[in-house]
Amino acid sequence: MFTDHDYVQAMDSATVYEVAERTPIEEMCRLSELVSNKVFLKREDMQPVRSFKIRGAYQKIQQLTKEERARGVVAASAGNHAQGVALSAKKLAIDAIIVMPKTTPQIKVNAVRDLGAQVVLFGDTYDESCTEALGLSERLSRTFIHPYDDPSVIIGQGTVGKEIWEDLSTVDKVFVPVGGGGLISGISVYLKSKNPNIQIIAVESEDSACLSAALEAKERVVLSSVGIFVDGVAVKQIGQEPFRLCEKWVDDSVTVNTDEVCAAMKDIYDDCRAIAEPAGALGIAGVKKYLKMHPCSGETIVAVNTGANVNFDRLRHVSERAEVGEGKEALYAVTIPEEVGSFRKFCDVLGHRHVTEFNYRYCDEDEAHVFVGVQLSDVNERYSILKQLQAASFRTVDLTQNELAILHIRHMVGGRSESVRCEQLYRFQFPERPGALLEFLQRMGDSWNITLFHYRNHGAAYGRVLVGLQIPSDEQNDFMQFLKTMGYKYFDESKNPAYQLFL
Repeated sequence: MFTDHDYVQAMDSATVYEVAERTPIEEMCRLSELVSNKVFLKREDMQPVRSFKIRGAYQKIQQLTKEERARGVVAASAGNHAQGVALSAKKLAIDAIIVMPKTTPQIKVNAVRDLGAQVVLFGDTYDESCTEALGLSERLSRTFIHPYDDPSVIIGQGTVGKEIWEDLSTVDKVFVPVGGGGLISGISVYLKSKNPNIQIIAVESEDSACLSAALEAKERVVLSSVGIFVDGVAVKQIGQEPFRLCEKWVDDSVTVNTDEVCAAMKDIYDDCRAIAEPAGALGIAGVKKYLKMHPCSGETIVAVNTGANVNFDRLRHVSERAEVGEGKEALYAVTIPEEVGSFRKFCDVLGHRHVTEFNYRYCDEDEAHVFVGVQLSDVNERYSILKQLQAASFRTVDLTQNELAILHIRHMVGGRSESVRCEQLYRFQFPERPGALLEFLQRMGDSWNITLFHYRNHGAAYGRVLVGLQIPSDEQNDFMQFLKTMGYKYFDESKNPAYQLFL
């Protein structure tokens, strides 16, 4: 077992710079002023493969014996680790096989192939790909390069902490994104050895918080499922060695949601003109949320931007949600009388506020429903607008955090039919790959009539579909059994107010 001293010594003499770059630490002046602390961004997005993963991959691979190098290496990854292994192997003239999920965006598959690695597409998730990669490793006698649960990989990732220590004279808090834990365990060991007073804060996506769950249980646990948006940290179980180190050295943790991550991506762009991937923006999202929970001022804070490998088409989704995540936009469903002067009265209540979105649909002779987005000057204004609209006798529902409204309804306002009977509404998630939508429809079959369908490709690993179905009451049990056997994650939205008002 490596001691803390062993780790620090190895990091001080690490050879990662034969392929990795020493990345800059950039102050985020706008955000610093906003939170009354000096906030710096460690720019790992500027590595040759646009991610910190190159450090650990190279540190591990360059230590292989001559015989091990001759047999080659194998790894499993949906993106960043794959590119790190591929580039390291190319640098050292080693044959590499990378197993990637079938759901991996083509841009990432091409990037790995361009680096000379052989790509094997297997399974729909990282876990399935990893199982296949371990099998290949055994059958072909190749060394498996683990993305985080390996001392050599931890040493490579820990050089990020070494650079932070060398480049900043004072550091109070360091916020580190967490997936499997290789990065935060390496950083924490190094920085704590230099100054035990430096606080190490783990930042996790709230739907894949495997470290927080393990720290609470005081042992590693396996999450039943992980989120799909922050794919770079979508890990069900923290690594064994990372957990041993995190339990000893990590001071605190914070979880953030999708909207907070999108807002952080916007912060990084506004301050640095850099586009971070969702996992890369976790650190900044954590800084903003943590400082609201634990106010301080005048401190030096570092957040690690772990990478920039994001599909361009995902930015549509990010831009839609960033304003909500920042608390800069509110969404409302407002019912107004279908009579002359109603629109003017409605607009008078909003005053000179900036309207970001406005959708109107005739309902009947008596009333109409409006879906409206309003730019906010602060979070409290969201509630004051709601009260003002209600005081003006407009029935108003706040949809700002309504997932159905954000993902689907805002793109669909206008579809109502009084003739539809026995309709139920469900959201589904399924692995996104060529032919996936057709496969989804084939699984739906012809048992029940589809009354509504909405699908948008967000450039993510999973597709999101909204489906209306006519389910007669005497077939409800059959339908529930069908949902259980279908194999897709689903959400019953039949009682969602956004559905009731607009669809």
